[in-house]
Amino acid sequence: MAPDTSTATDADALAALADIERLGTQLRAARASIGKVIYGQQDVIDQTLVALLSGGHLLLIGVPGLAKTKLVETLGVVLGMEAKRIQFTPDLMPADILGSEVLEESDTGRRSFRFIEGPVFAQLLMADEINRASPRTQSALLQSMQEKHVTVAGKRYDLPAPFHVLATQNPLEQEGTYPLPEAQLDRFLLQIDVGYPDEAAERQIMIGTTGATTAVASPTLTPTDLMAAQALVRRLPIGESVVDAIVKLVRAGRPESSDLDVVKQRVAWGPGPRASQAFMLAARARAIIQGRLAPSVDDVVALAGPILRHRMAVNFSARAEGITVETVINQMCARLA
Repeated sequence: MAPDTSTATDADALAALADIERLGTQLRAARASIGKVIYGQQDVIDQTLVALLSGGHLLLIGVPGLAKTKLVETLGVVLGMEAKRIQFTPDLMPADILGSEVLEESDTGRRSFRFIEGPVFAQLLMADEINRASPRTQSALLQSMQEKHVTVAGKRYDLPAPFHVLATQNPLEQEGTYPLPEAQLDRFLLQIDVGYPDEAAERQIMIGTTGATTAVASPTLTPTDLMAAQALVRRLPIGESVVDAIVKLVRAGRPESSDLDVVKQRVAWGPGPRASQAFMLAARARAIIQGRLAPSVDDVVALAGPILRHRMAVNFSARAEGITVETVINQMCARLA
């Protein structure tokens, strides 16, 4: 006679529900704490939390003065993570990021090499103006972003857990910059375009940041809480209809498999499998942030821009006609509605 597993299954479901509700409470507290310092960027805050809950890296693009750096600093405080910052410049070398070996001599005269860790050994790494460094230096982050360890002089060094790279990029000043290669862009879970605040938020910024005292964020989670939340995101059920929508959307962005004329004729290259993986994780994380127990097709549509805009490129004829990647993504999403 087969054992009755219904009781155990119900208990597991109730435990998962309690974990999700507890995480939702923690996330609401985190959003409120970040909102004390960052004004009028709620969508950016939510998408940043989506990336962290999904265990991914984040690329923030916006003009100067939109609190991109401040957001990363605030996240380090709210999440209790060890945060470090690298200002990328044209003369930055890979050793300035990863660290290097130095030759030391002991009191007995014996010489040996000692590895000195670079700033990449942090839980939250801010890569400020990442496109200002040379391709050689940019590539130093590739292994750490994908494999969570670095190799120096043939020896492996594991990075702290959790490990997240939050990079910023200025879209205006293109003198002396090196565009990120497609392989590195693909390693960012989301690309968030940070826009100008609305009028009410700008009033808050003017008043809140120029007085005798300024607001300070308070810790609401720990790195251990974040890793537990990332494990919970992967346990969240996802419906077959959402999976079908993700597959349909990603494949519609590839000129080789798309049945959309604008993609066939105007897209140079489309998203790879990492885009599908990003949708699966980010849709779950967004559902939890919004207090829902399962993602929907609406989550897929809402995340299409941040997930796909850096994983696709239009060709020369599209640029000549004023067709952008956003235009193509909007047409792709219209078919899911």
